[in-house]
This record gives sequence, C-alpha cells and structure tokens, in this order.
Amino acid sequence: MSDINGILNIASQALMTQQKAINVTGHNIANVNTPGYSRQSLQISTNTPSYSYIGLIGNGVHADGIERIYDRFLSTQINNENQALGRWDAQKGAVEVVEMIFNESDGYGLSQAMSKFWDAWHSLINNPAGTTERQVLITNSQVLTSTFNQLDADLRKSQKDLDLAVEGTVADINRLTEQVADLNVKILSAESDASSANDYRDQREQALKALSELIDINTYEDSNGAVHVLVADGQPLVGAGQQWQLSTQVNAQNLHDVVWLDRGGTPTDITADIDGGKLKGYLDVRDSIIPADMSHLDTLAQALMTDINALHQAGFALDGSAGEVFFNGLGAGNIALNTNIAADPDLIAAAADALTVPGDNRQAMEIAKLQYQLTMNGNTATYNDYYSSLIRDTGNEVLKSDAYYHHQSDMLSQLENRRESISGVSLDEEMINLIKFQNAYTASAKMISAADELMQTVLQMI
Repeated sequence: MSDINGILNIASQALMTQQKAINVTGHNIANVNTPGYSRQSLQISTNTPSYSYIGLIGNGVHADGIERIYDRFLSTQINNENQALGRWDAQKGAVEVVEMIFNESDGYGLSQAMSKFWDAWHSLINNPAGTTERQVLITNSQVLTSTFNQLDADLRKSQKDLDLAVEGTVADINRLTEQVADLNVKILSAESDASSANDYRDQREQALKALSELIDINTYEDSNGAVHVLVADGQPLVGAGQQWQLSTQVNAQNLHDVVWLDRGGTPTDITADIDGGKLKGYLDVRDSIIPADMSHLDTLAQALMTDINALHQAGFALDGSAGEVFFNGLGAGNIALNTNIAADPDLIAAAADALTVPGDNRQAMEIAKLQYQLTMNGNTATYNDYYSSLIRDTGNEVLKSDAYYHHQSDMLSQLENRRESISGVSLDEEMINLIKFQNAYTASAKMISAADELMQTVLQMI
C-alpha cells in the first residue's frame, strides 16, 4: 500500500512540477516582445531518495525555483555605452540646430549680407555723390546689422531651449530614480522568502538603462539585492528604498545649473562633474559651443564697427561736416546703423577732404579696402575668412557629434544583440520546451491513473 502511495506521491509532484514548467514557458512566450524581458527557466531537481533493503529508491522530482537568464556584466556594459550614446545623441541634435542658424545655402546668411554691404561701398566709390548709391548702402548696412542681430537672437534662443531641456531632463532623472527605489522595495519584499522577483528585476534594469541615457551613473547591488545608484562625485541618487533628488538653480548667466540635494535640502552644484548622458550633451552645447559661437560673432561685429567707424569718422559728408560713427552698439546683439545716417544719406562720409566734396571718393575707397585686409585673428584673416572659420567649426562639431553618435549606436547595438542571444526569448526553443513539458505532464497523469488502478485492485482483494 505504501509503495502505491509512493507512486501517487511521485506522480503528483511530477504533475505539479511539469505544470509549473509549462507556466514558465507560457510566461516566456507571452513576453517575447516585452522590452528588457529576460528569459526565465524552471530549475528542477530530484527529491531526496529513500533507503530500502535493495538500496536507495528515488522519490521523484521538485521545482527549486525560477532562474532569470541574465548576464550582469553585460548589463553594466550596456548602461555604460548608453551613457555615451545619450550624450552624443543630445549633442548631435543641438549642434545641428546651431548649424541651421548659420545656414548660408538660402542666400540670406551673414556672408551674403557682408558681400552686399561691401558691394554697396564699391558702388559709392563710382558715384560718391549719388543719392541712389547712398540709399543702397544704408539699406545693405541695415540688412547687415539685422542679420547680426538675428544670429545672436537665434543663438540665445537655442541656448534657452537647451536650458529648458536641462530642466526637463532633471525632472525625468528624478522620476526614474523614484521608480528604481520603489522597485528596490518590491524586490526586497518579494525575495524575503528566498524567492526571485525576476519581473521586478527586469523592470529595474529597464529603469536603470533609461536613467543611464540621461546622466552618467555608477551602480552596485548589495547583498540583499537592492541596487544603489551614484552620480557625479559619488553623490547617491538611490540607496535601497531611499531616493535623493536633483534640482536646478539659476546661475550668473541666468541659466540653470544642476544641483544634488542632501536630506536637509542643501544643494551641491554638480554641473561640472556630469560626464555622460543627454544632460552632458545639452550642457556642453549650452555652456561651451553656443557661448563660443556668440563670442566669435561679437568679435566679428566689434571689429567691423571699430574699423569702419575709425575710417568713417576721419572722412567728410556731402555738406563738408566731419563723419560720425557709422555703427553703434557693443556686439552682434545690438549692432545698428547710426540713426542720423539712416535718416540722412548725405551724412555718409565718402570724402577724405572737406574741400573736395562732393566728388571725393577716397575715404569710401579706404573703407571698401577693409573687405580684403587681414584684420582678424592677429592680422591673419579677413572678415569673411573669420566668419567662414566659424561656420567650418560649427560643421566640424556636427560631424564629430554624428561620428561619435553612430559609433556608440553600433556599439550598443552589438551589446543588445549579445544580450538578446543570452536573455532573449526564442519562440522555437520555447515551443520545443512546451511540447517536452506537456508530454511529461501527460505521462505523469497516466502514472496517477495507473496507481489508481493498482489501488482499486488491492481494495478488491480485501
């Protein structure tokens, strides 16, 4: 009788074990398209055998647990590469916007405006007293100054847009760190009885991957299974179920620095320590590339104003009066044509001597010569050369960002493919497992039927 009960016990345990295996297989199949899902496998072991006069007799099978097929080192590599990808993705998009600002292909850029400005001076040389020539010069001068103004305004707007992106990214970082801390709590609770919270762990890995795209992080898992997340100089963002917030504060340039808040809410500026993720890309363009472009644009505008004003003030207008400043302003953002000259074209000082007006064009010739003189970069470049170098440098930034972005994208793609080969779900493999476990389940059920028939036979003998 006890032997028959033993058969029933073996069969029932086998039935439940194979059923669990079918459930795990079904879970894998159901999540074949779930991002970040790691394939799971039921760990099966034989039961402890029993002693008998003929030796040890097996007692069937049981399920030890559900294993998550996962490579921790590979996940760390993916997050590290994702930090770099996030940085160059953000920087690539931002510098492409800057490149569009300096776009000269439509014929309305600064190069075109400067060319027409110098052409107007050459036309004035041919007819220094001409009303039309003077009016054309005024018009082209206003186009030149407004082009400078617009470029500066567009760069400042792009900088403010990136500043808003920094604020938005900080908010996204806080949301993800809160999610990681919450999942830590769920994992610790679920694994308190030595089981594995595989699905929660997958969700946490996805959150960490998304976080690494935004900012450079260091992570480690403690002995309890909780992940700790550090940023910048080692400031904690997540520790078990705790979360630390990032925030922003306005700096002297009226832009937002990134700060880490301790438990008392005291901020620590970590802007300079951020070295990866989209936040790094936004900060680099906002704080380095765009300010450098604005500085170069100011340098060009200031050189034009200084050089032209000096020569124009040394000349004489049509009425014989001394020339006024031709341009007003401090830089590209506020350079403007002198309002007196804009209102009265006769004030353009084309003559070199008050006694030789109106036919004197010598001062206009001196101003026109500036177009080809090496006045920029330590007297090594013309105005146009200087501006062309600015456009070239912007283009180089685009090319560099694009190259790094595609390199990191390829690297991450290879790592993701490797992860998929290890942790991904193969429908073919799962279908084979399903058939295998189904057949085992059917055989276990038949064994129960056989044990039941044996039991009935014994009962009929009584």
